[in-house]
Amino acid sequence: MTGKEIREKFLKFFEERGHRILPSASLIPTNDPSILWTAAGMVPFKPYFTGTAKPEMLRVTTCQKCLRTPDIEEVGRTARHHTFFEMLGNFSFGDYFKEKAIPWAWEFTTRVLGLPAEKLWISIYLDDDEAFDIWHREVGVPAERIVRMGKDTNFWEIGVGPCGPCSEIYIDLGEERGCGSPECRVGCDCDRYLEIWNLVFIQFFRDEAGNYTPLASKGIDTGMGLERVASVLQGVNSNFDTDLFREIMDYTAGLVNREYGADKKTDMALKVVADHCRAVTFAIADGALPSNEGRGYVLRRLIRRALRFGRLLGLNEPFLYRVSGAVIRQMADVYPELPANKDHVLRVIRSEEERFGETLAQGTEILNRLVQEARNAGRTVIDGREAFRLYDTYGFPLELTREMAAEEGLTVDEDGFSAAMEEQRERARSARQETEYLSEAGAFYKSLREQLGETRFVGYDVLETGARVLALIKDGRPVKQAVAGEEVEFILDVTPCYAASGGQVADHAGVEAPALEVRVTDVFRPVEGLFVHRGKVENGILKENDSVRVKVDVARRRDTARNHSATHLLHKSLKEVLGGHVHQAGSLVEPDRLRFDFTHYAPVSPEEMRRVEEMVNG
Repeated sequence: MTGKEIREKFLKFFEERGHRILPSASLIPTNDPSILWTAAGMVPFKPYFTGTAKPEMLRVTTCQKCLRTPDIEEVGRTARHHTFFEMLGNFSFGDYFKEKAIPWAWEFTTRVLGLPAEKLWISIYLDDDEAFDIWHREVGVPAERIVRMGKDTNFWEIGVGPCGPCSEIYIDLGEERGCGSPECRVGCDCDRYLEIWNLVFIQFFRDEAGNYTPLASKGIDTGMGLERVASVLQGVNSNFDTDLFREIMDYTAGLVNREYGADKKTDMALKVVADHCRAVTFAIADGALPSNEGRGYVLRRLIRRALRFGRLLGLNEPFLYRVSGAVIRQMADVYPELPANKDHVLRVIRSEEERFGETLAQGTEILNRLVQEARNAGRTVIDGREAFRLYDTYGFPLELTREMAAEEGLTVDEDGFSAAMEEQRERARSARQETEYLSEAGAFYKSLREQLGETRFVGYDVLETGARVLALIKDGRPVKQAVAGEEVEFILDVTPCYAASGGQVADHAGVEAPALEVRVTDVFRPVEGLFVHRGKVENGILKENDSVRVKVDVARRRDTARNHSATHLLHKSLKEVLGGHVHQAGSLVEPDRLRFDFTHYAPVSPEEMRRVEEMVNG
C-alpha cells in the first residue's frame, strides 16, 4: 500500500463516520507565538481544546504537515528520525470519546490497513480502567497484550489546562528486530515494538495547584505517523525505504551516478538530503525564509546541513533546489501550495545554496585544520572561540561544527562558544547605548513623564495649536529658561508636531509668543507618551509656564507625508514583482527622499527594478 493510498484511506474512513476533512494547516502556527512550527496534528485545534475558541464542527480529520527539529543530528542515522513528517489524525471536540475512538482505531488498523491483530499491542495509562475495558471487553484485545504505563509516556498535558491519558497501538515486528534483552517489551527503545498510533483522551483540567478536575466536555486527539505506517505496510525496515522517500533519494543519487543501498555513508547522506529538502520545501512554501533568527535560523541550518552532506556525495554545485523540484512533483496533488509557490521555493533555496556554497569549502578546510591541531596537541575538544569564528565568519551553525567534530571523535567547547557569542552581543549593546536613551537618561525622561503626564498629540487633526511650556532641559538637566542663541529641549502639554518614529523624520515647527521665536528642528519620544521638542531660541526668552503658539512647517509635513505614502506603494509593488514573501525590514522617510529596507533572498535585477518603478508611478 503506497503512502498516498494510506493517506486517502484514513481520511475517507473518518469522513464516512461523520468527520469533516480539513486541509493541512500551515507549518507556521497562526496566532501562537509560543511555538516556531506546527509540530503535531492537534496544534491548529489547540484553541478548541483549551476552550479559548468554539469549533464550527465537532468531528474533524486531517493529514497535517509537521516539522520538529530537536533531533536534527539524528536524521539520517536512525530509521525513524525526521524533521518533516505527515500526521494523520481524527479529532472530537466534545462529541464522541473513548467508546468510539478506540473501536474505530482498531477497525481501521486491522480491517482497512490489514495489520494482523495478533501482532498488535496496546498501552494505556496506569489507572485508565475505562480504556482497558473497551480494549479488552469490547474490541477483544487479550489482557496480556494491554500494557499499563506511567505518566511520562501515557499522559498528555501542557501545564495548566485540559489534559488526559493516552493509549497507543504498537506492532510487534519480531524478535529479529529487537535488542535481544529478556526485558524487551512495549516501550523499549529498540525497533521491535513500533508505536503506530497515539490516542489522547482529553478528560481533565489541571489547575495551577496541580489538581485534576473532570471536564464536562471531553475531547479526542489522535496521531498516526504516515511514514511509520507506510514502513510497516510496505515491509521495509526504515521509513526512508518507503515510497515517500525513495523517489527523492533515487533522484538525488542520480545526480552523481550513485545508487541508494550501495554503502552506509552514501545512504546516510541521501537520507539527510531527502529529509531536509522536504522540510525546507514545505516551510518556504508556507512563508518561512532563511535568516539568523527564530524559524529562519532553523531553515538555514537545515539547508546548510543538507548542503554539507551533498558535498560528501560529490554535489559541489547548487543541487538542493533541483531536489526540491522532485519533492514538489511528488507531493503536488496532495499539497497544492507547493506547485503554486514552486518558482519562489526554488529561487529561495538556490539563493541560499549559492550564498553558503561560497564559504562552505573555506569553513570545512578551517575546521579540518582545527581537528588536526587538536589531535597533534593531544586534545579531544575544539576551541569554542574558533567554533564561534566559524559561525560568525563562515556561517557554520554550532550544531554543524559539533556534528562534524563528532565524526572525528572530538567535541566542541560550547561554553567557550557561548562566551564569545556573549562578548559580541555586549559589544553590540555598547554601540547601541551611544545613540539610545538608556540607563540614567531613560530614567530621567520617565520621571518627567510621571511628573508632567503624557503629551497630548493633535497633529493628525491640526497643524497649529496653542500650548503651555511644562519643562525645559539643557545638557540633560532641568532649567527654568533659555535665552536667544541657546539650544534647548522643552516639553509642551499639547503638540501638533509628529515625533520621529518608524523611520519617518520629525516635523519642524515654529513656536511663538509675544517677543519670542523658537525654531524646532527635532521632536522625539524618549519614553512612551512623552514628546520632547528640540530647537533654538531665535529671539526672546523661553520660560516654564509660557503660553505659546506652535505652527508645524506645512510644506515639510506635506513632502514627508508624500514620501511616507510612497513607501506603501513601493512595498505593494515589491510584493507584486518579487513575491508575497517580501516584508518591510526598515525605512527612512524624509521630505526630500526615502529609503525602504525589505527582505528578499537575492539582488533585485534591473528588469525587476524597472517593473517596480512602473507600478509605483503608474
